[in-house]
Amino acid sequence: MKATYKKYTLEFKIPGGTSRGILHTKDTFFFIITENRKLGVGECSLLRGLSFDDQPDYETKLKWTCENIHLGVEVLWNKLIKYPSIQFGIEQAFLSLNSNFNLFPSDFTNGKDFISINGLVWMGDELFMKKQIKEKLNQGFSCIKLKIGAIDFETEINLLKSIRKEYSKSDIELRVDANGAFTSQNALEKLKILSDYDLHSIEQPIKQGQWQEMARLCEDSPLAIALDEELIGVFNTSKKEKILKTIKPQFIILKPSLVGGYKGSNEWILTANKYHIDYWITSALESNIGLNAISQWTYTLKSKLPQGLGTGSLYKNNIPSPLEVCNGNLNYNTNKKWDLDLIKI
Repeated sequence: MKATYKKYTLEFKIPGGTSRGILHTKDTFFFIITENRKLGVGECSLLRGLSFDDQPDYETKLKWTCENIHLGVEVLWNKLIKYPSIQFGIEQAFLSLNSNFNLFPSDFTNGKDFISINGLVWMGDELFMKKQIKEKLNQGFSCIKLKIGAIDFETEINLLKSIRKEYSKSDIELRVDANGAFTSQNALEKLKILSDYDLHSIEQPIKQGQWQEMARLCEDSPLAIALDEELIGVFNTSKKEKILKTIKPQFIILKPSLVGGYKGSNEWILTANKYHIDYWITSALESNIGLNAISQWTYTLKSKLPQGLGTGSLYKNNIPSPLEVCNGNLNYNTNKKWDLDLIKI
């Protein structure tokens, strides 16, 4: 068995606005293993400034993983505990080695069923956000997620107000993601204002690491709270339990590239189930290689909530794949084939 990796820069069709800045490009790494003429490909996806493993020695660790591929997926996963995106990349690569990207065969990969997803609206000025909202509604989405916290709060409230004037809660489910943009001093007041617009939930209203403040918000907020960044960099199962037991959120959001792939995500799910906390799965701006791996696994979980898996159409130079979004759902079109020419494997 041999292993190598390739760096690949994804280019956004439209710059993506978040509370941490504007994204024009995103680097990712494809982890490739070969054995007896079989090919396995996984994606190690970094989010600069957010991923726990966004470290100067990242490529050095990738090289070490290639040199030690003979150790196998279980041993490597444990040795890469502080590199969750590499953990996920090797999980994918070993699975795809014997499956040609059909990692979790199901009615989804057979083209007989779909995954309900939310439409993502990036931060920007009012006109830009309104344009995106209109596009998502025209595309058949019944659940929309808006990034908030980068522009004036009053403007964001007016946006929500204008949506609710036209579409009721039964027409459109609205989720918002603050990416930790509020402070512990003003968060509750803002959550009370936001709750007037029949929102499903808000992701990470304040920055991670403030357990007691977040616990108070979860207890007092009229709006359901979902933890996102709070889960990043937590490797110990007892600490995972301590976080959920202390904060008691209504939801957690799992990005496999940020929490240690399938194994790390499953640890969070088991703990959340223990405390009756629901969850959904979100991609972390992966290419279609990583999105495919997340989507196929997500389908097996049988969650009834819309998932955050609609990021495949963000890039000019994504990897052509069978994944496609239609009427607010993610489908696997069995008539389409994978094309790896762009990454020259």
